[in-house]
Amino acid sequence: MLNQYDIDYIIKCLKDGQSIPAEYKYSLFPTAQMEYELTYAGKMRKEDILSDTDEISNVPLQIEKTYNGDEHPSLNDDWKNLLIFGDNLQVLKTIYYDKDPIIAKKIKNKVKLVYIDPPFGTGDEYDGNKGQSAYSAKRKGADLVEFLRRRLILLREVMADDGVIFVRLDYHFGHYIKIIMDEVFGKNNFRNEIVINRVKRSLRNLTRFNVSTESIFFYSKSSDYYFNNPEMPRKCNFCGKEKEPIWEDLTSPGLRNPPERVIFGKLYLPRRGRHFTYTQEKIDAFQKEGRLRLNPDIPYYDLEGEKIEARPEYLQTESIPIDNNWTDIKGYAFANNYPTENAEELLKRVIESCTKEGDLIMDCFAGSGTTLAVAEKMNRRWIGCDIGKLSMYTIQKRLLEISKSKDIVNPKKEYKQNAKAFSVVTAGLYDLGKVFSLTEDRYKSFVKNLFDIEDIEKADINGVSIDGEKRGYFVKIYPYWDEKMRNADVDSEYLHDLHRNIGDRIKNRFYIVAPANNVAFVNDYYAIDGIKYYFLKIPYQVIKELHNQNFKKIKQPQSQGQINDLDEAVGFHFIRQPEVETELTNIDGNYYITLKNLCPITVWMSLEEK
Repeated sequence: MLNQYDIDYIIKCLKDGQSIPAEYKYSLFPTAQMEYELTYAGKMRKEDILSDTDEISNVPLQIEKTYNGDEHPSLNDDWKNLLIFGDNLQVLKTIYYDKDPIIAKKIKNKVKLVYIDPPFGTGDEYDGNKGQSAYSAKRKGADLVEFLRRRLILLREVMADDGVIFVRLDYHFGHYIKIIMDEVFGKNNFRNEIVINRVKRSLRNLTRFNVSTESIFFYSKSSDYYFNNPEMPRKCNFCGKEKEPIWEDLTSPGLRNPPERVIFGKLYLPRRGRHFTYTQEKIDAFQKEGRLRLNPDIPYYDLEGEKIEARPEYLQTESIPIDNNWTDIKGYAFANNYPTENAEELLKRVIESCTKEGDLIMDCFAGSGTTLAVAEKMNRRWIGCDIGKLSMYTIQKRLLEISKSKDIVNPKKEYKQNAKAFSVVTAGLYDLGKVFSLTEDRYKSFVKNLFDIEDIEKADINGVSIDGEKRGYFVKIYPYWDEKMRNADVDSEYLHDLHRNIGDRIKNRFYIVAPANNVAFVNDYYAIDGIKYYFLKIPYQVIKELHNQNFKKIKQPQSQGQINDLDEAVGFHFIRQPEVETELTNIDGNYYITLKNLCPITVWMSLEEK
């Protein structure tokens, strides 16, 4: 409580324009939280995170392609699994507001299980042994904590009331996030900290122990949730190998009432200082299952001192309930050439513990797509999201080749089924009126960043202005700002006119940047006299505040070691046609086309189809 002196002092500070000392914080703004909370710089109010007025707004979704289903699905079709390319904070807000026709009434409050493996916030802690920087994650400290908190708040809002969430983290910030999850989900909804394997290293000459485990924090949204009590084969505690069940004494230390049990129709008392471990109902069940016996090799004296010639025993089950120590299975895998790839057996255990067939599962840090692939194999519906192009290519390839992968139930066999229909979706939509009301300089700067176009000194070829270079080839930015060209098209007449002026003075490739709705060609290029005129089409996606802030291009990781550097973006996400090398091979009349760039994919084609 504030006394009069404190009140007068605070009023004086306000009148004099001075800061109020921090010790008055909780007197002026008493917390309505539980008895503890994590306080740090930049912590946003939950109400502001969920509002539609913050800097990260929900964005429209656009279906780019549907695999294993109709090429142009109707919005009224049955559910199709979704792989979304975009910033997960924006995607989660779009799901939360539940207005986009692609996902409206289909996802919000229907997600039964969330699994995420977010960046660990390692910062500069992976330095070399001589102080050189070896790896740095972009977000760390309070920045990382708030980055995850905002997503956790939205995830809770889109989960079903009986939904659960599993969050994988390591020792760097795991227990800060544990406190945040207590705040978001309620500490009474904390279920387990599960210990899992990481990639083990056996380094010597350290000043601490090698780290061999990570954690998964398991929470439910409420006390009402599905839990399957999964089991595992009985194993030796010391060697880890599977072992046969054995016959165990039916009693345990300590006295309880009533002490007697009926076994094979006869009344038995336990021996001195002990009690029968199980209820009469459980012992009757043992007898029906053939798991009860009297062992004549072990006589004993009961509570009344009477000698009993055979000890009652029960046979252990072949399997035992799984506890929170999951170091019996792999934590990581390396099957898809993707760093931080979660093992399928790990996701199988997560998914079978808390979902049933047909339930909806979400992973908004989809990475290599393990959650989605395992959900597919276990006949669950799924929605995945990632902002990395390597992730999107890896997941699509993985799903399209899932029939060749290992079966989740019997890893010695192939799955042998194609993935059910799934749509690749992008997040964001161009407001063309805003984009093309930019000045010529800002518009050119925007598209150069968009398509990795390098600036060159002012160039002119036979009266045609050249705006830059891409991979050593000239680029022309279609002059959309010119009112005369605003409603014109990049068509064959335009290209032939261009070719007459520059065709004999350029290399075998030339790029033209233009809005997608101004390009009259479906193909990616148009060839004239051996020169390919490539179209770099601006799709209908852009950040909402484009002409209120400087456009900043999303930096994609250039190597696997940088995969966690790509954390967050504002509004703009872009998929463009990849340039690939192909190789055609004829084997016994069958043709195989191999795509060599990005993810190697081989396409089979018969002689007749060729």
